[in-house]
Amino acid sequence: MRRVLLDENMARKLRPALAEFRPATVQYMGWSRLTNGELLDKAESSGFDAFLTGDKSVEFEQNMKRRKIAVVSLSAPHWPIIRPHVAKIVAAVGAARPGEITRVECGTFRRGGKPSTPGLG
Repeated sequence: MRRVLLDENMARKLRPALAEFRPATVQYMGWSRLTNGELLDKAESSGFDAFLTGDKSVEFEQNMKRRKIAVVSLSAPHWPIIRPHVAKIVAAVGAARPGEITRVECGTFRRGGKPSTPGLG
């Protein structure tokens, strides 16, 4: 069974949808003060298979070549934006492969509180 670690910026309402992956949060694990590299090291050594984040910088900061963990990066971490894409996110976590970063487009947040969803304006 896969295990997924949710970054501290991820919406907590996503956790129930990821139940099959035994989700844990960075805060729950006590890793809130770690840098992205340290966080991935800790997650790997603790048996996590995937790291779910809305932090786009992970894609550019981390060399994933020798990593045993997969990273799933969402275009936005906020629940109103990602809620319509939960099935796509769950599928991406299930298909994520060690050493790879999978990007999931869910739309982005726009000022004024309205999400921008690809294809919906």
